[in-house]
Amino acid sequence: MSKKENKTNVMRVLDSKKINYTMHCYADTDAIAVQDVAKALNENPDMVFKTLVTVSPTKNYYVFLVPVNRELSLKKAAKAVNEKKVEMIKSKDLLSVTGYIHGGCSPIGMKKNFVTTIDKSALNFDTIMFSAGKIGYQVQMSLEDLKKVIKFSTDDIASE
Repeated sequence: MSKKENKTNVMRVLDSKKINYTMHCYADTDAIAVQDVAKALNENPDMVFKTLVTVSPTKNYYVFLVPVNRELSLKKAAKAVNEKKVEMIKSKDLLSVTGYIHGGCSPIGMKKNFVTTIDKSALNFDTIMFSAGKIGYQVQMSLEDLKKVIKFSTDDIASE
């Protein structure tokens, strides 16, 4: 497979904006669960983030990134986006809403620009890692560079 064929839409977006990132591939490992990704890549699970999509009762969609070894607190998440309540989007709706499948969801390159919040623990790292938009691929980049691609805020959204 050529290097060009390994590019995901996320990587193409980053390349087009000349943004620095590091690509990581774990496609040749047996990592399936998001918690296994950090282990497969031999990375600190605190700096490897999963992308979660929620929906409010008013049908607004929100994107949250939390470390793979923690869970999203729906209560804290709702507060962060000024909603009374949010719940996880149903897996069957993920593709039509975001353009991504479960396990390959990235905050970059979604069908629409959703309000995005990253757990404030990301501020502890020079770079964070998250899905490159395809199962088996991750991108690693600084929050400063990520700001050049998507709008996001940071808040305390992970459960203890």
